[in-house]
Amino acid sequence: MATTDSSISPAAPYTDRVSPLTESAISMRPPVGESVVSDSAMVPMEARASIRVLVIDDDRILREGCASVLQVEGYNVASSGRGDEAVELFRRSRFDIVLVDLYMTPVPGIEILKAVLEAQPSTIVIVMTGNPSVASSLEAMRIGAWDYLPKPFSGTHLHLMFGRAAHAVLTTRARNESSAQSLVQSGNSDQITLLGVSPAFRTAVELARKVAGTNASVMLVGESGTGKEMFAQFIHRHSRRASETLVPINCAAMPEHLLESELFGHRKGAFTGADRDKTGLLEAAHRGTFFLDELTEMALPLQAKLLRVVQDGVVRRVGSEQQDAQVDIRFISATNRDPRAAIQSKHLREDLFYRLNVVSIALPPLRARVEDIPILANHFLGHFWKRHHTPRDVAPTFSPEALEFLQARAWRGNVRELQNVVEHLVVLTSPGAVIVPDEIPVQKQDDNFTDPTVSLGVPMHDAYHVAKDHVLASFEKEYVTRLVQRAAGNMSRAARLASVDRTTLYRLLERHGFRKDSNEPLSL
Repeated sequence: MATTDSSISPAAPYTDRVSPLTESAISMRPPVGESVVSDSAMVPMEARASIRVLVIDDDRILREGCASVLQVEGYNVASSGRGDEAVELFRRSRFDIVLVDLYMTPVPGIEILKAVLEAQPSTIVIVMTGNPSVASSLEAMRIGAWDYLPKPFSGTHLHLMFGRAAHAVLTTRARNESSAQSLVQSGNSDQITLLGVSPAFRTAVELARKVAGTNASVMLVGESGTGKEMFAQFIHRHSRRASETLVPINCAAMPEHLLESELFGHRKGAFTGADRDKTGLLEAAHRGTFFLDELTEMALPLQAKLLRVVQDGVVRRVGSEQQDAQVDIRFISATNRDPRAAIQSKHLREDLFYRLNVVSIALPPLRARVEDIPILANHFLGHFWKRHHTPRDVAPTFSPEALEFLQARAWRGNVRELQNVVEHLVVLTSPGAVIVPDEIPVQKQDDNFTDPTVSLGVPMHDAYHVAKDHVLASFEKEYVTRLVQRAAGNMSRAARLASVDRTTLYRLLERHGFRKDSNEPLSL
């Protein structure tokens, strides 16, 4: 391909085609030599496929030539001939390297450079210029350009420049992955990851770490989805029983008679269908750890039988009249209720509570650890992306607005709900995309949802018509209050918003105690 000021030549020698640069401009650029060639050679072809490149130039020949060379090199390349189109592209998708002409119309390359770095600060931006003056190069570098290519340039020069840039991208990725792994591990030497940096969460983690090395019974208290089972696994893995079995059971998952059989085992003939002796889970947990999830859902008679095991280590199977086993077990229990309230409501035996609650660890809900939400969301994004996609697919990222939206949620399902939302996104999001709030499968108004019988003060003890009138009056007052706020006291606007005439609106306002003073806005 012939070389002109607006084209590239893959075959042209590098030293013959580079425009002369001033000494000050050269000093700002990494030296070209063995280290550069080495950097380029260190980027394998399969790694280049994961690097997304955007070429921006209003010169079609140069744009297509660069894209063609880079595609042959193995990079994942997109191109654009318009600045506004390019800005929209990288706002919707993530790019690792952007190659942009400095002198474009109507949107100058400098403005595109600023927009790229504002949207994606970690992106490497290389600027091309047919007028490599000191002033223009200094301005581009000052704004944040990684390097620049003076026109005309050869395919070899482009190859070397992108070799260095790709090497920098992969090095940054490896460093970020290493940092993320350190954060995920939180100093752990095992596979249990307790993610979070908030003070309340770190307090719970440190307490779990302290108690792990003892044989003390631990009670985990927290809302559903806060990670109680993860904490149980963490405590077991850091205990002296780590080489033995952790046996979990959900006390709410089965009816009383089945739960008793699962826990204690049974003798042949103890009940219909018991055609052989069965060892229970408590015996299976000998010398290990037993995790009682949702303890307060266990029937009180079964709690009394469990108490004997906790106190004396004695197991008696269903249908047996003798001691069947002596066990040594460390107990970890969990509940999403206030244990003392459960005692008052007769859902938990007080004597069992004191045996199992030697150390209590309160797990904070996700809404109380807002600073942990971006860490968790990004962790789940990477985890589920690897599960549902091939290694060649570039993982998407959350936009800052999406993370802010996630942090503003109430997360009644806590970490489990966030995990499900992120997995949903992973399944539906395209590789390399930037996730925005509108794509997150949650409703903003859900966080403000309240039980209508509470918010409207429904008098359930009253007769139907009395209760109905009360609810309607409450609704009207709530509606007009919010309507006046939306309209900022402007009656004409309020009537339009409510789709009623002003006379009807004034009647509603008077009925619920609103007044309009001559020199003041409408108020109660």
